[in-house]
Amino acid sequence: MRGTQLCGGDAISAEAGKALKVITGSSRFEPSGPEDTVAHAARSLGDASASPAADDGDICRVYAIDSVPSDRLEATWDLTWGPPESEPAPEFTVLPMGEQALAAPNAGIVRFACRSEKLPGPAPTRIRLAVERWSPKDPEGDPEQLTEAYATVAHSFALAMAKELRCENDGGLEPRPVLDPA
Repeated sequence: MRGTQLCGGDAISAEAGKALKVITGSSRFEPSGPEDTVAHAARSLGDASASPAADDGDICRVYAIDSVPSDRLEATWDLTWGPPESEPAPEFTVLPMGEQALAAPNAGIVRFACRSEKLPGPAPTRIRLAVERWSPKDPEGDPEQLTEAYATVAHSFALAMAKELRCENDGGLEPRPVLDPA
């Protein structure tokens, strides 16, 4: 399966599909599970924002063809409260996407505020979307290219989530990732 077909088919843009190859070294992937979709994650997020009991969840796991089960890419979401308060770890590059975007050679994070009829309350819901690789090996490749690849994939998932939730102004996310550091 191609990268753009993963996770329900609307989470990974063509640009993010190319970035998956940079991250995993593969352009072919195991099929996603039936509940590994942005639509399913958005429903879970909506339920979680109405209840203080749960505040995070999975979106999708990505496995390259012939990879070992411990080598995977995970996309997750969690609800955050208030603006970012601390400085990011030194391995992260800060990017001007949403409220805060961070990327490193092994992870990408996009945080955005969503005001939507699908989410309760008048205040915007703050969502942190993360894409991280779980692997027994260190990342291979150029660190700058890997950092940009993670930022691209994280942006693609975040934008898909913002669109699925029908966030005002797509949660402040541009149609394409912004890869020049803030």
